[in-house]
Amino acid sequence: MIVLKTTRELSLMKEACRISAGALRVAGEAVKPGVSTAEIDRIAYEYIISQGAEPNFLNLYGFPATACISVNDEVIHGIPSKERILKEGDIVSIDLGAKKHGFNGDNAATFACGKISAEAQRLIDVTRESLYEAIKVAVPGGKIGDIGSCVQRYCEERGFSVVREYTGHGVGKELHEDPAVPNYGTAGRGVRLLPGMTIAIEPMINQGTKAIRRLSDGWTVKTADGKLSAHFENTVAITKDGPVILTKE
Repeated sequence: MIVLKTTRELSLMKEACRISAGALRVAGEAVKPGVSTAEIDRIAYEYIISQGAEPNFLNLYGFPATACISVNDEVIHGIPSKERILKEGDIVSIDLGAKKHGFNGDNAATFACGKISAEAQRLIDVTRESLYEAIKVAVPGGKIGDIGSCVQRYCEERGFSVVREYTGHGVGKELHEDPAVPNYGTAGRGVRLLPGMTIAIEPMINQGTKAIRRLSDGWTVKTADGKLSAHFENTVAITKDGPVILTKE
């Protein structure tokens, strides 16, 4: 069931999203050679708590951390670890969120660790750009397929592939709500976008094949060919005046 938010509910949700954006910022600033992914997770946790919110990923479905931190060929759901030490040239995807006033925020970004290759930078840039191109078409009266079609076309035209098994989603009182928001599809198809809808749009884009594999830890998802992957996400409100990015500080 898709839940439309009132103006008051959107204002409450905006606070959770603001905190989510701040947590992502401080986590990204900590991405440096020699830093462990567990340290980045600790920084994100302490920021969220300091804002009077709670980390909504922690213990969700059994996930053991505040942030999913995925390095290089890890697509999503990487588990932070004291043993995972970042090195120069890594790319690091951080996905996290906060809950406050009963509402959730959710956002993600991929960060460069020191100096990275031109190919890695291009993957990051295209993935980020595809998110903002997709947000532009998230307008009242449009369809969910418009969003996925936009991401798919933008990335595939530039030589990258789109993960199929994981999608964006509705966000609200629950972190994961209806509708699913795929990063591929056909424009003009799917659920109609209405004012009051709040959705997480999150392209997960691979350098090589779109095929993925899940590790034995039950969480970490990697590219099947070992090539790089990037991930960006914003929580977006559909309003009568167009899309509004809620995950901004």
